[in-house]
Amino acid sequence: MTDGPPPVPGGRSPEEREAARRAREARRAGRSDEPPPAPPPAADTRDWLAEAEALTAPPPSLDGARPARRSRPRVGRLVALAAVLAVIVAVGWFLVSLFQPLKGDGDGEVRVVIPQGASLGEIADLLEDQGVVSSSSFFQLRARLAGRSGELKPGRYTLARDMSFVSVLDALEEGLPPNVVQISIPEGLSRAEVAPRVKRLKGNYIKATRSNPGLDPRDYKAKGAKSLEGFLFPATYELKKGQPVRKLVDQQLGAFKRNFDSVDLRYARSKNLTPYDVLIIASLVEREVQVPRERAIVASVIYNRLHDGIRLDIDATTRFVVGKWSGALRVSELQNPSPYNTRVHMGLPPGPIGSPGLASIKAAAHPAKTSYLFYVAAVCGDGKHKFASTDAQFQKYVDAYNRAREERGGKSPTEC
Repeated sequence: MTDGPPPVPGGRSPEEREAARRAREARRAGRSDEPPPAPPPAADTRDWLAEAEALTAPPPSLDGARPARRSRPRVGRLVALAAVLAVIVAVGWFLVSLFQPLKGDGDGEVRVVIPQGASLGEIADLLEDQGVVSSSSFFQLRARLAGRSGELKPGRYTLARDMSFVSVLDALEEGLPPNVVQISIPEGLSRAEVAPRVKRLKGNYIKATRSNPGLDPRDYKAKGAKSLEGFLFPATYELKKGQPVRKLVDQQLGAFKRNFDSVDLRYARSKNLTPYDVLIIASLVEREVQVPRERAIVASVIYNRLHDGIRLDIDATTRFVVGKWSGALRVSELQNPSPYNTRVHMGLPPGPIGSPGLASIKAAAHPAKTSYLFYVAAVCGDGKHKFASTDAQFQKYVDAYNRAREERGGKSPTEC
């Protein structure tokens, strides 16, 4: 037996109770090694955390489990993939537009005239304007890549709408049939100037253009017309080799009727001018004008001088009389008594001095509204004119022109 009270079943020994007491005192004194428990978050902080977690958490999957969060590297890969696909689509569009694997020979008929000396760019623009090819730029690139840009031949072609680039290149490289003669007649030329251009045809052009059953000048109020001068429409024509020149004249007269009949003559009629008068004025405009936008202005000068009873003094009529289309005119030539010479006679000449194109005919039928009575070739104007409403202003321009010509030793000062 031992001294002291008996032990309590399941209780602590005196030593254990003493250790526990000391521990409590130590905690109260702040000497405990155990960290105190963290205080619970405030109510407003808990609410904010809950809301943030709800906003940023991914939606639960159908089976109730939350899917794994997508990583930023995966988004970058998607952006890169989209960029690659865009490049592939762009390259594919470019190649399809250039090589046109699904296009063929087109549909319908489009008559195209490729002028002599036309550049690849001019040909491509012409083809696009008439709907033969879809893109001038792509056509030029396709021709250059194929090494065919220098093989395109001038001529009058019957093509189709929306043709493939290769089909057009094939047609323009093949050119005209070997038994076809192509004759290009520029605007404004007289019959005498056209004659040397048609020597490959049989017959005399001057004789063939005196009259023709296909056109009666009297239908255009041309009283006393001694030839078809002015009615021979300028264009590019094709005939088989060995054809008589009369075939060309037939085509020219037919083209004249189609074009002249499309012109509105009401304004000219209001000024008491006949269709033949319009044709004569158009022939003067064609020979005097080099800059297209000046056609209607020069026509207005002719109208104004006719209205005011002023002599026309147009050098082109004198040149027509003496057959001299370049170089300075001598005093004796300027004084030629021919009724065509408007430096001697009042009013219009008795007939056209050449065959005008459609643009000049339209300008002659409806000129610009101006007060101009004079025009002079502009110094360094490259074909442009100076226009004047008064004689004083006109003389100022004439003096400047003459000084410039003297400085150049008598040569024309219009080009610098």
